[in-house]
Amino acid sequence: MNNPMSIIEESFLSLKKYLGTNTNEAFFTASFIIDLERETKQVLEICSALNQDPDFIQNINQQVNPVFSKGLLFKAEHFFLSDIINLYEREPEAKNEKQEFVLAYYYDALRNKHFGHENAVNELNQLVFTKNFKSLIIKIKKENKIVTTNAHQNRYLLPEILFEKKHNVLEEILVKYQNFIHFAFDKRFENTTDFSNYLGLNLNKSKTDKKEINNIQAEDTLEKVLKELNELVGLAEVKKDVSELINLLEIQKKRSKQGLRNVEITLHTVFLGPPGTGKTSVARLLSRIFRHLGFLSKGQMFETDREGLVAGYVGQTATKVDNAVESSLGGVLFIDEAYALTQNAFGNDYGSEAVNTLLKRMEDHRDDLAVVVAGYTEPMKIFIESNPGLRSRFTRYFHFDHFHPTELLQIFESLCAKSDFIVSEEAKEKLADTFELLYKSKDESFGNARMVRNLFEKCIQNQANRIVKLKKINNTTFKKLIEEDIPEPKETEHIVCLGRLDK
Repeated sequence: MNNPMSIIEESFLSLKKYLGTNTNEAFFTASFIIDLERETKQVLEICSALNQDPDFIQNINQQVNPVFSKGLLFKAEHFFLSDIINLYEREPEAKNEKQEFVLAYYYDALRNKHFGHENAVNELNQLVFTKNFKSLIIKIKKENKIVTTNAHQNRYLLPEILFEKKHNVLEEILVKYQNFIHFAFDKRFENTTDFSNYLGLNLNKSKTDKKEINNIQAEDTLEKVLKELNELVGLAEVKKDVSELINLLEIQKKRSKQGLRNVEITLHTVFLGPPGTGKTSVARLLSRIFRHLGFLSKGQMFETDREGLVAGYVGQTATKVDNAVESSLGGVLFIDEAYALTQNAFGNDYGSEAVNTLLKRMEDHRDDLAVVVAGYTEPMKIFIESNPGLRSRFTRYFHFDHFHPTELLQIFESLCAKSDFIVSEEAKEKLADTFELLYKSKDESFGNARMVRNLFEKCIQNQANRIVKLKKINNTTFKKLIEEDIPEPKETEHIVCLGRLDK
């Protein structure tokens, strides 16, 4: 089978020739390298099976821009690589060396059939800090993305075609895509529904999805959800509101069992507050809580915004809203920055159509759908008051406040713990000063946890720039953030004010 990407390209393992010094310890553990090798070999086995299906290969290659393919055929592994590059670039934060390494490893395995060995962890540790490796990452992303015939096509072409063809390896591919996200970003999805929504697929009617949801339901408990809620940093007022809502719903259930009539309780909720304060996390937990209490059937959450609901042509907006609602049935439809639906600086558009369609669908599915709208406090109040239907359906409000300096430091330390970093006492004092300064100068758009994550990544970059110059590095050196790695408080304040660290 001819294909335009069959030539073996430069392996990132071949960059060893550029190394100058040796280290005693490795940034990546041997077990991590072993896991990557096992995972990528399994991906290649699945791709090999797909390559033996000529109908599938012809069908998926029909979606490739002919100018790009030059009449030749791509193999399944090329589509897999193109898709995970899109997944990699979709994650908003600045990429660190671990994430770059995972992408390079998949590239070498899928394109060159090369696998890093666990005995080479010291050399691999050095590789990720070299200029040649950084250049290779840019080259990988630039040269391995497949161009499709339709610019607006789903950018994850392999699962899209597998889904359309009801192919029996669809579930395996979705798992492998999720595993890539986990290896690179330590990010997990609760079930197939969440991940298919993330990819822009709609698997609600597939057997795979139903099986996955049932498994999740069996493992999840109300006690587990409440534990996760209470472990969130801060949010005392929100936790109190959730607890009181649970009490109300439980009493409603007990009254019904006694044959008593109840007032109608709406699950639709307005989340008010600045970005980075946990609104999305709480909405996801609420969906599971509602399911455990018997008010929703599935407990998944579908997240969207104006772009996901409003189209540019007549008739398309209602379809987009319908698709979002269908993906949310049995769970929560979470609409971020919902006020944007009615804010339009360019005259009439289809935002009002989206609102009216949504209101009708909320009524049609009032027994198995909860809608949570979220955004800045004042614009959200104006949004709710703009439409009598919104006003009557959204009567419950949760207020999310800015995190206090001590809470911001807690969030920073939790990020460190999750990524095997520790903070020296001097660095901790400098961070405390930084968060005090940022809190005093905050405005409504202050990024809170989002800002903390970006500052954390900046500190990791600073640490890497510091220790890459060392000839000998031990495990503690890799893990420890010292005062030098933390930007000066005034420097951070300036960057935040410019909006570069809150994004």
